[in-house]
Amino acid sequence: MMRHVAANALTFLILGLVLLFGVATWVQSQYRAEGPLTEPLLFEVARGERLNSVADRLVEKGALEHPAIFRVAARYTDQDAGLRFGEYEIPAHASMEEILALLNAGGNVIRQIIVPEGWTSFQVVEMLRAREELSGEITEIPAEGSLAPAGYDYQRGATRQSILDRMAERQQEILAEAWVTRDPTLPISTPEELLVLASIVEKETGVPEERSRVASVFANRLERGMRLQTDPTVIYGITKGQSSLGRGLRASELAQRTDYNTYVIEGLPPTPIANPGREAIMAAANPDDDDYLFFVADGTGGHAFAETLSEHNANVANWRRLEAQRAKEARDAAAAAESEAVEPEPAAE
Repeated sequence: MMRHVAANALTFLILGLVLLFGVATWVQSQYRAEGPLTEPLLFEVARGERLNSVADRLVEKGALEHPAIFRVAARYTDQDAGLRFGEYEIPAHASMEEILALLNAGGNVIRQIIVPEGWTSFQVVEMLRAREELSGEITEIPAEGSLAPAGYDYQRGATRQSILDRMAERQQEILAEAWVTRDPTLPISTPEELLVLASIVEKETGVPEERSRVASVFANRLERGMRLQTDPTVIYGITKGQSSLGRGLRASELAQRTDYNTYVIEGLPPTPIANPGREAIMAAANPDDDDYLFFVADGTGGHAFAETLSEHNANVANWRRLEAQRAKEARDAAAAAESEAVEPEPAAE
């Protein structure tokens, strides 16, 4: 009798082990099998979110069929506490194993913010504040000129201040490189003055090939003790970089003494007037070797340069003639369009 009971017990034990092995094999196959997603899924893990919540939402989004297996596997492999907040793109047919590895590696959706050359620090901060996917407050506008214009990658949930810190770090690296490699005869004495000069160059021309030539004009003026007489500095003194002027400068504004009115003050203004890009900084550090002292728009998007006042006055006269001609052409085109818009009355029968 005892031998019969023992035999039955052994049989049940073997059956149990076989069943357990079968279940384990099935669970493992499900864990590594292709998932139900038919197309990539954009999925966000909130800061501090727990495994159960993540699993439930993955089921709702159609990425999981067996959340219990997902939870058990996460705990068994010690991946339950390693979930990292962020934004993820889960590939189509991703297995539970692949999803867990992804959520423990950190967000894989990379966004980018682009800071244009010549933007002010106020503009940069306003752009960051408008990005709802970023977190944290910016308590202070960074010093003008201290942010490097460029594209910056980030993930959802990144702090605004962390991006500003990266911009500032990059600008310091660029400025340090430019200062070391600058023309030793440059009439400035500190990296900060170089940054001021670069910001003026940045605002004065949008033509890459002109940056070093524009820089030479201001370097030559500084060397000769001439006033810089540059409109962007006057505009910055009025707007403080928080808006565009939206009109031409008035004679009274050109005559009014402010810290930034380079028609009145000697030398450079006290701070940069924008955040210059790398190319403008390098151009300011190594201007062209020429004797230009003046420039004015030439009607092509670039500038006409001159060494003497008489040459400059001739260039200004050419520009004004071109402006007048374009204004007349615009008026004529508007009049023609208005004439065509007036349809004649139909003839009476």
